[in-house]
Amino acid sequence: MSDADRLQRLEERYAHLQRHVAEQDKAMLELNEAMIRLHKELAALRAQVVAAPDSGPESPEDERPPHY
Repeated sequence: MSDADRLQRLEERYAHLQRHVAEQDKAMLELNEAMIRLHKELAALRAQVVAAPDSGPESPEDERPPHY
């Protein structure tokens, strides 16, 4: 294998690794955006639960039978 062939193979590997890193960066940014959105949704849901703690379903003792 000549030096030119080795250099070409190294350049091809390097180009592949550059593309792979760029794709990973894009995926990481998308995951980070999704995580931020989910944190915001979770905070909103927690705020709703704190604001209305007794607005949940009635206890089984207070529930009316289905034939009423």
